[in-house]
Amino acid sequence: MDSVTNRIHDFKSNASIIVKSFNSEYKKTPLRIKVIDAFIVYALLTAAIQFLYMLCVGTFPFNSFLSGFFCSLGFFVLSVSLRMQVDPSSTEFKGLLPERAYADFVFCGCLLFLVVWNFMG
Repeated sequence: MDSVTNRIHDFKSNASIIVKSFNSEYKKTPLRIKVIDAFIVYALLTAAIQFLYMLCVGTFPFNSFLSGFFCSLGFFVLSVSLRMQVDPSSTEFKGLLPERAYADFVFCGCLLFLVVWNFMG
């Protein structure tokens, strides 16, 4: 029994160390990146809620479910891409202006909405 409680205690201490280090590093993140992170979490939660709703209720208008689900996942992917491009610590997109990244995000979002709207029928 002692080995189980020791493992639980070790897991809790390791988890608290990880959380503390994440919090200390995330405090250094600029506000606009935190806003994008919040939108990423929102898009992912929206997709999860839609999927849980589909499991509980069913998929009668299947095209509508797929449209909403893929729209949420699409915005998740687009937002992650935007975060990668706008992040000042990113070395891959060093020469890219943030205005260009936002313009690409808006254009691809409009294109995603048109595709989803067309698929909904």
